Amino acid sequence: MVIADDHPLFRGALREAISGLLEKVDIAEAGTFNEVAELLERGSEVDLVLLDLTMPGVRGFSGLMYLRAQYPGVPVIVVSANDDPAAIRRCMEFGASGFIPKTLGIEGMRAAISRILGGGVWTPPDVDLSAGSDAETAVLMTRMATLTPQQVRVLMMLSEGMLNKQIAYQLGVSEATVKAHVSAILQKLGVESRTQAVIAAAKIETGHWSQGAPAAG
Repeated sequence: MVIADDHPLFRGALREAISGLLEKVDIAEAGTFNEVAELLERGSEVDLVLLDLTMPGVRGFSGLMYLRAQYPGVPVIVVSANDDPAAIRRCMEFGASGFIPKTLGIEGMRAAISRILGGGVWTPPDVDLSAGSDAETAVLMTRMATLTPQQVRVLMMLSEGMLNKQIAYQLGVSEATVKAHVSAILQKLGVESRTQAVIAAAKIETGHWSQGAPAAG
């Protein structure tokens, strides 16, 4: 199991919640998205990821998109300080198994995690998940879903303002490969430039995530 959050105190709270739920559990902690990716790439048996959406190396929904595309068999629970209903709906649309607000107490977290480990889904009971996205966002989300895991990683790095050579170094590929990924991203998203691709990615996240959100609840 992987706890991915850049706040050590909150990782500790999640560890406490899980430890009280499962007697024998191997819990790995990650403070950046790259650490999350490395843990999963090692091929270790991960049966659950608890993912904060605002941590170094990832912003908004792209980390969730990457994990769901690259590791479809690993359930992902989003744990966030933001409990905006539209954001929760979007997480579920991108394939999360649950959404736990950071304001939820330890016992509440245990109940939510327990249900998800049992094959169920958990979201805050007072959130209406039936309302859909607006038409423009729905089309964009459908296009985003066609990106391969590596293309999602490249788009995440473009959003951070990284150059092709920096992306190539981080992913361990050639600049030509990165250029090919960028071209494919532009084609799939129906845009003409890297800037437009970054704007398109940001549109999905607009208004939902702020880096200044409370650390823990």
